[in-house]
Amino acid sequence: MLAPPLAGQEAEFVPEFGQRMLLTIDTEEEFDWNAPFSATDHGLKHVPAIERFQLYCEGLGVSPLYLVDWPIVQDDAAAELLGDAVKRGKAEVGIQLHPWVNPPHDEEVNTRNSFAGNLPQALEKSKFKSLRAAIVERFDIEPMVYRAGRYGLGPDTAELLIENGIAVDTSVRANYDYSDRHGADYSRHPLKPYWVDSEKRLLELPVTTVFFGMLRHQGRLISPLTQRIPALGGVLTRLGMLEKIPLTPEGVTIEEALRGADIAIDEGLPVINLSLHSPSLAAGFTPYVRDQAGVERLYEWIATVHAYLAQHGVRPTNLAEIMRSAVR
Repeated sequence: MLAPPLAGQEAEFVPEFGQRMLLTIDTEEEFDWNAPFSATDHGLKHVPAIERFQLYCEGLGVSPLYLVDWPIVQDDAAAELLGDAVKRGKAEVGIQLHPWVNPPHDEEVNTRNSFAGNLPQALEKSKFKSLRAAIVERFDIEPMVYRAGRYGLGPDTAELLIENGIAVDTSVRANYDYSDRHGADYSRHPLKPYWVDSEKRLLELPVTTVFFGMLRHQGRLISPLTQRIPALGGVLTRLGMLEKIPLTPEGVTIEEALRGADIAIDEGLPVINLSLHSPSLAAGFTPYVRDQAGVERLYEWIATVHAYLAQHGVRPTNLAEIMRSAVR
């Protein structure tokens, strides 16, 4: 999973599937993004805000995919709110592993170990199985989808997921390289879904990030340079030459997102995978949403991007439909 797929691994979907939009939520505790990682220093004050978000999505005809981690699963209010949406068929729940807050706590808590795939194989497996079991108990479902917290896949993750009945992974953040902080390098991974294994047991749904501008076809060559020299990236963006646009309301304007949506549509992505973090649904818990005005901008972003995609024939989808439509 750390290397790009080989030729022939791209997933195909039945013709009537067309292009679809999936909304994925990293549903997690609040913590200081600028502080060292901590097993205990976190909160769940934003959880009541998820109710508004869920109802808003239902009004748009969108079924969110909540990728829940250990603190969320342990919280009664979060479990009740999400469980109700799942029972009504209005949302889906999957696994998101934040190793620093997930038992067993047998590792040193630091940046390198914040990527679950860097842990010893037995410890990654133990943490995963603890979280999976908690989700099964709380929601009375067999979770079918996984996202590694911080996109932290490792050399043993694919085997772990397949052994535990996970059919879909959505940990790859294509066009991003986290190797400078001990993470994975996804700068050469494709945007289109692909099969991780030759038996087609595990489908990868990359989080959507595109390049826009005159140099977008050279984006993967230029991006490493802009990562080392951020000022260069700013210049290229201002000149309309090249910008990297993740399809998320966090730190991305509506205008940028619509440009990114155009590229995703033009490139024929079967699944346009939008993402955000649940603490951004309330004011003051992430760097992206500082106040209530920021919360309202997030909702405006979702409504505008949803409407724009719909105008171009891109309808919302969910995990169940994706799996039914994938050709094996």
